[in-house]
Amino acid sequence: MSRIAIPSREAAPSAAQPLLDAVEKQLGVVPNLFRLIALSPTTLQGYLGLSGALAKTLNVKTRERIALAVAQVNSCDYCLSAHTYLGLNLAKLDEVEIALNRQGASSDPVANAAVAFAATVARARGQVTDADVAAVRAAGFTDAQIVEIVGLVAENVFTNFLNNVAGTAIDFPVVHAAEAA
Repeated sequence: MSRIAIPSREAAPSAAQPLLDAVEKQLGVVPNLFRLIALSPTTLQGYLGLSGALAKTLNVKTRERIALAVAQVNSCDYCLSAHTYLGLNLAKLDEVEIALNRQGASSDPVANAAVAFAATVARARGQVTDADVAAVRAAGFTDAQIVEIVGLVAENVFTNFLNNVAGTAIDFPVVHAAEAA
């Protein structure tokens, strides 16, 4: 049971309704995470702005790989469940790749550098080494893309922490952090 009551779609604050309409239009549903964030319409607006902007960076496979790695670092079952579903169905990652992503790795050498860096950023809370930055650069990532990777880590840390605090009920096929491959 959630520690923070998640409103129904209809009971969400009126200022959040147009934002939730946009989520529903994009996803076809309004997952529990968005209804939870909607308790603070200002926070929902900020989250959707960041999420929308970062959706224009890197490719969907890399974004989902990073989300999986960060969710595993933060032991967020809600986000692992959501991003496993999205990884399989939206990004078309296979189960072996998803297991690697959860370990902070990838079978693709370029994606491996991004995912490993993202996992390091999350684990080290941003206190990375010169070698960590050099490794992601060596894989071909620009400084702008390094900023985008850190932005994706931050976006995912927010949802991981919020779902862990709230104990958000999982509305995707359930995956647990303890089941890391």
